[in-house]
Amino acid sequence: MSLPYKSELIARAKDLRKQATPQENHLWYDYLSDYPVRFQRQKTIGGYIVDFYCHAAKLVIEVDGIQHTSDEAKAYDSKRTRFLEGLGLSVLRFSNDEILETFSSACETINRTVQEKIGEVDAGY
Repeated sequence: MSLPYKSELIARAKDLRKQATPQENHLWYDYLSDYPVRFQRQKTIGGYIVDFYCHAAKLVIEVDGIQHTSDEAKAYDSKRTRFLEGLGLSVLRFSNDEILETFSSACETINRTVQEKIGEVDAGY
């Protein structure tokens, strides 16, 4: 199944890949880029751009900075999550602090979720 997307967001997604946060880069270069199942960075889905997406596991991973803590941002994120879940996707959210302070635990959570979705994966965790 192909996911809906807005083609006008593709250029923005490319820019976001070039301007990734240190935490997004850490997760990408130190784990997801070499993960045995393919992940994409800054994937357009519907009217949104998600940080990371694994088609095989139907999994979205978001790395949230401090800007996601306001009530307005939480409401937006909740709406976005409901949309993504409505497409049959699962969403994992990690704060920047979780990526920096408990990186191995975040990787274990991602690996466990992918395993639950598609079966055994040897990802080193």
